[in-house]
Amino acid sequence: MKSIISTSLLGSFLSLVAHTTAHGYVSNIVVNGVYYRGWNPSSDPYTSTPPVNIGWKTPNLSNGFVTPDDTDTADIICHINATNAAAHATVAAGDKIYLQWQPVPWPDSHHGPVVDYLASCGASCETVDKTTLKFFKISGVGLVDDTTVPGYWADDQLIANGNGWLVQIPSTIAPGNYVLRHEIIALHGAGSANGAQLYPQCFNLQITGSGTVQPAGVLATSMYTPTDPGILINIYQALSSYIIPGPSPIAQAVSIVQASSAITATGTPTTGSGGGAATTATTTVRTTTGATTLTTTTTTKATTTTTTAAATTTTGGSSGTQTLYGQCGGSGWTGPTVCVSGATCSVQNAWYSQCLPS
Repeated sequence: MKSIISTSLLGSFLSLVAHTTAHGYVSNIVVNGVYYRGWNPSSDPYTSTPPVNIGWKTPNLSNGFVTPDDTDTADIICHINATNAAAHATVAAGDKIYLQWQPVPWPDSHHGPVVDYLASCGASCETVDKTTLKFFKISGVGLVDDTTVPGYWADDQLIANGNGWLVQIPSTIAPGNYVLRHEIIALHGAGSANGAQLYPQCFNLQITGSGTVQPAGVLATSMYTPTDPGILINIYQALSSYIIPGPSPIAQAVSIVQASSAITATGTPTTGSGGGAATTATTTVRTTTGATTLTTTTTTKATTTTTTAAATTTTGGSSGTQTLYGQCGGSGWTGPTVCVSGATCSVQNAWYSQCLPS
């Protein structure tokens, strides 16, 4: 029989959780085995000439989340104080894109939906005014299984999928320049007002193909409200259903089985509008137990820059220790209770303790 936790008790405990910042961002995407670097909010803001990449730029203070109270502000579009990415990746309509999240692993307490949108940029995503972008939903996954409270969610699938998410560009979408808006909505504190955590991430794409569909979209600032049933919700009770926030997916949206995407080359992003640059790549892949290391050198006709990239996949919580921002305690918890060096296990409520910076 499903257990039901007192809403009043939960609210008092979760008021603390709502103010606990979990740092999360997408470090890269993979398209047909080709790796494209995203914006790194932990290092790029402090570099005078950060690597040209396809991820929208945010200051380090944005290495956190947007609150429901800010869903009617520009921060909800592509994150807090986000500015245009300097370049874009070229993909074909029908391609699948794998988005790699950090930290690894994503906190397993941060249950919630994963949603994806596209918005046409017109002539250029590198210069478009973000407040004019109108988004249409191409994917949305929420509560997958409600057998055991608090349920199995899209973010749980993401964790099981190598800490990444696979989304497919509809094959009938008209070619052009688009912003891909990818988002996790964490609901572990959503039982209290303004307790949900929204993690929007944006990437510039140039989509090719012969499609003709140009869906109407909506401004990001009108997609959500703080009291939407999918944003203000107590997930620590039995749920028979869950309403994913935002507009309904377009008719051409594709539901796919989640899978990881092996990296076989590194792509050079294209700056400005127009066709993608031709690239040549030499790839060396070395595999060891528990980790995959990729070393790639890429050159392009459009630039004389030579780029070396390394992508590493690892697992967390080894040797009985939990990673920063991971769960370390709570009723029924059987995982690690000791945090990595520099972090302390802090009680947030009766069901959840988290490794926070000491």
